[in-house]
Amino acid sequence: MTIFSTAGLFIALSLLIALILALIVITPWLRASRSNTRPVDNQLLDINVAVFRERLAELKTDKDSGTIDDNHYQNQKLELERQLLDAQRQVTPMVTPGVKSRLIVTVWVPVLAAMAYLLVSDRTSVFELWQAEDKVGQVADDLLTGKIDQPPEWAIEDGRQLISAMQTNVYRHADDPDRWMRLSELFLSLEANDSALEALSRAYRLSPDNEEIATTYAQISFFSNEGQLDVNSRRVLQDLLSKSPQHEGAQMLMAMGEARANNFEEAEYWIQKLRSSIAAKPGDHTQALTSLDELSANVKAQQLQSAEGISVSVTVNPSLLPLVKGDDVLFVAIRDVQGGPPFAAKRLPITVIQQGEATISLSDLDAMMPERTLQAARTAKTQLAVVARISHSGNAGAESGDLSGNPVVISADQKQVNVEINQQVP
Repeated sequence: MTIFSTAGLFIALSLLIALILALIVITPWLRASRSNTRPVDNQLLDINVAVFRERLAELKTDKDSGTIDDNHYQNQKLELERQLLDAQRQVTPMVTPGVKSRLIVTVWVPVLAAMAYLLVSDRTSVFELWQAEDKVGQVADDLLTGKIDQPPEWAIEDGRQLISAMQTNVYRHADDPDRWMRLSELFLSLEANDSALEALSRAYRLSPDNEEIATTYAQISFFSNEGQLDVNSRRVLQDLLSKSPQHEGAQMLMAMGEARANNFEEAEYWIQKLRSSIAAKPGDHTQALTSLDELSANVKAQQLQSAEGISVSVTVNPSLLPLVKGDDVLFVAIRDVQGGPPFAAKRLPITVIQQGEATISLSDLDAMMPERTLQAARTAKTQLAVVARISHSGNAGAESGDLSGNPVVISADQKQVNVEINQQVP
């Protein structure tokens, strides 16, 4: 198939519409040519004559009844005759255009319409999309419906064509969760995680009871968010576990997510629940159980490290809350008052702040470099300060418009600190 199978149909329909418009334009000329036998409309003249006769009859009646004299009658009659003569001026008929003029209009209307369509904006991408659909549209549909697992070699000569055709196909069948799911797999293969998450979220909204879609959505969201459970992924996992309490994949994600959020008791709960589920199944699961024991030991070690850290209570001044956006990022760090890289830092989604407050734990688990830890800084009696900032861009460096607070200096043995975000970076 060629581009003309789609573009040709579009051009043909466009020409048809343009020709219809051209005919509408020249229709008055065609009517004029048929009315040459009576080029002048005499309706107004007939009305004027009728009015003249009525007025003349009225004057004659007035004269006969003696209301006006003969002299006045003659003057009024002369004035009416003069007005009638003025109304009898010949109107020049419309000159009927020839065949050449009509053909010019008929041709130029479509030409000007085409020029306007092409010159208003660059239509190259539209024609490329049509070409992609004509070439690999069926292949894209087969991939998205599971009829084939791999596209033929000729279909991937230009990968952009196949991607464009698949995206167009999915939006054309926007209520099909399986197509969104397979589109997300394409994005994942291209390492376009944000686009994959968007496709998965649409698939999940269309089919929230599909365990495969829910699990994949939670996994991709979890790993894209640096091993943290955000509001969406936590909600998806909780819904999944409410329907399938023994879902091992969801239990593992909950265990890792709770450990990453320093909710160690909840993490241990999910680890033990998963361990019991695996141990109850027939067969040898020694390796899996050993891995869970190692994970449990790691969680306990993290819990001990976290206990030696600092609890930071972050509050946002009420006057600044309207400036907080849904995609902002909260940065909390402990650094040397003299400057340099932080000893501990966290980058968190803005959703951790609820009603203007959030509590974050910082410890050696959050060290930027293995040799630069919070415990080492305290042992060296380094003067430390806690800083917090809400970033609109998500970048680690402060930018104009970000919301921040003054650094809070802490003592060597301090375990808890309050930081208020109360100003905007100029």
